[in-house]
Parts: sequence; structure tokens; C-alpha cells
Amino acid sequence: MTHESDPAAPLRASLREALQRELLADIPLTRALQLRLAAWDGQSLAIGAPLAPNINDKGCAFGGSLASVMTLAGWAFVKLSTQLRRLDCDIYVQDSTIRYLAPVWGDFTATARPDPDERLEDFLAALAARGKARLTLRCEVPAADGSAATTLVARFVALAAAHAPKPRDAAQCADAPA
Repeated sequence: MTHESDPAAPLRASLREALQRELLADIPLTRALQLRLAAWDGQSLAIGAPLAPNINDKGCAFGGSLASVMTLAGWAFVKLSTQLRRLDCDIYVQDSTIRYLAPVWGDFTATARPDPDERLEDFLAALAARGKARLTLRCEVPAADGSAATTLVARFVALAAAHAPKPRDAAQCADAPA
């Protein structure tokens, strides 16, 4: 899709690049993973990572790296979607389920998109109206043959900045339940 047919594309690209810089500056793990926000079209978000810094003792991708990249893909999808609509909020992972189906033997990309039973616009409308909302996302890392190697289904919570709890100490910095 060209910028002419998608007027939001330049703004999405700018937001994606800014979030890439923010993640690398603020979350040390993203530097270790060598995370790269590869693409965001408003309907899905892809985050890539090279195998070398994410390898396990068997020579394939480490499960913790796969889980981290998929979780960050979901979080970044919600973050960018809310930023695009100028909704100032904090985003938390409420719960998630991961399935490891096949080894990943090379560089990998996790793609996040809303669960088929969810509508991004409903989530954004609820957030704007009530100051809080939940969205279930599905993230996947494909295997070499194109089938799913690893999947994550996660529910993310967004709380408008005025409603978000402010941590008093490090113990409260874990993802806050809604």
C-alpha cells in the first residue's frame, strides 16, 4: 500500500521508528535481543530478532527470547494503536499462553494482531470512553515451512494515564492487573 492510498502510513512509520528508539533506550532486554520493529500496518505488527543473540544450547532460538519478542510485539501493537489515536495510556500484559510447536533455526519475526473475535476499534472506543480497556492479541513466530513454530495468546490492558497506578517501589513495577 502506498502513502497516497494510505494517508496514515507516514504517521505510522514515524510512530514505529520513535517506539523502536524508545524500546532500545528504556528496556535493556530489547538491546540484548537486538529487537527490530519490522513493520506495522495498523492491523498487525511484526518484530524481528536475529538468532545469534537468542540462541539456546541446541542451536535454535531460546524459548525465553521467543516469549519476550512475542510479548513485546503484542505490547507494541497496543502502544502504537493507542498513540495513533492520541490516547495517552499505560499498557500491561494481563495474562498469556505460549505454545512451542517447532524449533526456530534462524532469525525470526513475531507478528501480533487482534484475536479474530476482537475488534481493535471496539477496544479503542472503550479506552476513550471509560479510560480502560482489554484486547486479546495473537502472536506467532513461523517455522521455516511457514507453519506456526511458536504462538502466544495474550490479553493486554490499557489504562488511561489518569487511571494508571503509579508504582511506589520496584515490587509494584511488574505488569499491574486491571
